Amino acid sequence: MIATIITRRIAVKHFIERCRTTRLGFLAILLGLLWVKTLFAYYVDFSLGATGFLQQLLLIINPLGVGAAALSIALYVRKPRRAYAVGVIIYLLLNLLLFANVLYYREFSDFLTINTMLSVSKVSQGLGASSLNMMIGRDVLYGLDLILAVLAYLGYGIRNLWAFINHQALRWPHFGMKLDHEQPAYHLPQAVSLVAVAFFGVTMATSELNRPKLLSLTFDHNYVVKYLGLAPFTVYDGLQTARNNQVRANADSADMDTVLNYTKSHYAAPNQAYFGTAKGKNIIIIHLESFQQFLIGQKVNGQEVTPFLNSLIKEKDTLSFDNFFHQVGIGKTSDAENMLETSTFGLSSGSLFSSLGTDNTFQGAPSLLQQYAGYTSAVFHGGSGNFWNRNNVYKSLGYNYFFDGNFYNHEDGAATAYGIKDKLMFGETIKYMEHLQQPFYSKIITTSNHFPFFITDQDTDFPDAGTDDTYVNGYFQTAHYLDSALAEFFAYLKSSGLEQNSLVMLYGDHYGMSDDRNRTLASMLTATDNPTVAKLTNNATASDWDSFDDAQLQRVPLIFHMPGLKGGVNHTYGGEIDVLPTLLHLVGVDTQSFVQFGTDLLSSGHDTTVAFRNHDFVTPKYSLLNGKVYDNTTGEVVQPDAKLQTKLTTLQKGVDQALDLSDELANKNLLRFYVPKGYTPVDPDQANFSQSLAQMMAVEKQAGAKSTSLFSEHHDVSTVSDFSTDAEEVTANPNVLSDYPKKVAAQVNGEVQTDTKKK
Repeated sequence: MIATIITRRIAVKHFIERCRTTRLGFLAILLGLLWVKTLFAYYVDFSLGATGFLQQLLLIINPLGVGAAALSIALYVRKPRRAYAVGVIIYLLLNLLLFANVLYYREFSDFLTINTMLSVSKVSQGLGASSLNMMIGRDVLYGLDLILAVLAYLGYGIRNLWAFINHQALRWPHFGMKLDHEQPAYHLPQAVSLVAVAFFGVTMATSELNRPKLLSLTFDHNYVVKYLGLAPFTVYDGLQTARNNQVRANADSADMDTVLNYTKSHYAAPNQAYFGTAKGKNIIIIHLESFQQFLIGQKVNGQEVTPFLNSLIKEKDTLSFDNFFHQVGIGKTSDAENMLETSTFGLSSGSLFSSLGTDNTFQGAPSLLQQYAGYTSAVFHGGSGNFWNRNNVYKSLGYNYFFDGNFYNHEDGAATAYGIKDKLMFGETIKYMEHLQQPFYSKIITTSNHFPFFITDQDTDFPDAGTDDTYVNGYFQTAHYLDSALAEFFAYLKSSGLEQNSLVMLYGDHYGMSDDRNRTLASMLTATDNPTVAKLTNNATASDWDSFDDAQLQRVPLIFHMPGLKGGVNHTYGGEIDVLPTLLHLVGVDTQSFVQFGTDLLSSGHDTTVAFRNHDFVTPKYSLLNGKVYDNTTGEVVQPDAKLQTKLTTLQKGVDQALDLSDELANKNLLRFYVPKGYTPVDPDQANFSQSLAQMMAVEKQAGAKSTSLFSEHHDVSTVSDFSTDAEEVTANPNVLSDYPKKVAAQVNGEVQTDTKKK
């Protein structure tokens, strides 16, 4: 036993000595220190949301592969001093990258991108004069290893340290540092690099299995860092930036002329019966997550899935569209938002928001409404601000304020996978919305009706659909919960008086049920009770379901509600690309000089061909899907005659042209070459969303008696009490709606925490 202990101690001592006196050992110690600090940042300073054993494992090991590969560069340097110096420099750079991201994330809940690093103004906003204010006590741990390294390698023992203080020895070897003068074995550098790269390759492959299309979608920087690490994220972002810059470098103003010729010829003049009917009204957009049109009117065991929406579309002041389609691609929710805000399509591959949204020039709804109609703008979302790169894109779109998850309470049981429960979301949003200067343009993003469509028995008593697919069963239950949340919010609008001065628009962003689940869904659809389902083939059962039936289910709601609005159910064919021109014309802003690919749904000149991102399309009579032509009345495949084929070919060319030009507009950032008359391009650096509440309250306070906020109209009395909900969380703690999270509580009195410019 004693001999074994002695042997182990000798082995440990030998290992420590080898680490201290060999080049490879020195680099291994640096890697170990970097790994420990990175894990500390992962679990303490970053909110990466790792769940499950595999994600936790990837989070723990992902710093090792790239870190080892980077540090192995020092092994290729032949001269000892230079080799050690290269290792130290690489280590310091990786440390600098880590700590800079810690500070930036602390302020903006996001990671530094290459463009942010290269932009002096953005870096100074996050890491400049205010960086010292962002540092906290535990940050000393990020530099502690550097001190230990100095003591360990430059001054072993008090005697050597005292000699250093007295300048008795100034050279490294005199301080206990034993340089490894022996050249590494011939294949050692290559072997270390190969093992490190292979380790990273395994990490990346495992990550792709757990999160498919991780890099092609890049919907959240947190995901890339969580799976691959901070350095790989920075490298990948750099490659994407270089690719985008190369494409843009080859663009010029002549490319914009082609786009302008198309959008001007495609313009549809407004319907004078509706033009300006919502002038000066607040605009409240409600983003219905994964909500399909067939849910409206649908029943489960005799109970209506959406009783509130069923009643809303029947009101005389409600205008709804039952042939309105989503047109998203891989970018899904971000594609829907992009079309809503800009009337341009998402990209053919990936998310425009994620890949181009930070630096592209936009002429979106927030800036257009602000500059042409005097609107204030805000987004309300209870989830992560950097999901889909929203915290950057919203700045480029011209939003004044963005209230992300940091502004909402996330107590136990209140959160969803992508935000907070919808009833709580609406209730908490009120305490911010009531301080917006009117007229305002606001967007509320719901999340409860999001895959995997899970809801607790405490949140709903809606019956189970009884299918073999738990996601299908859950979809009806979460949709019913969302409908109930909408009912509570509309009741608030009425009781607070906000309804009288507001246009509320609700729209579904994309499908909830994917095509592979539609066969299970088919048994649930009741055409007799649901006008949308009646548009499917009469025999659309699970056994004969086809692409036509899938396409028909891509309808999503589009509903406008405003006192005095001429209502009814409109059967016009259209898509999300058409929302912005329709909305702008309702508030009296003509879109003729804007670059928009959609047309006003209420115009007699509206283009009723609905393009899908894969270049398929539907029209009021025919659907062209996967190369087949379907008759919309029968749902059967037809063989077009020469006349019909000519017409369909022309329509296909129009669809291809619109999608290709929209892609070119985005990829080449062509809007930088065109400025409509009376418009000033957005400067995203003017926005600081982390201080949204402080800035909004400061504007209200500065306006004084001239303030037009709902709060001011009510003589500085909050309207939160006008909101009533049966949410269990509010029943248990009524103050949850009016309380501010600790992160933003200091902003209530307009206390701006950074010295950035106000929007």
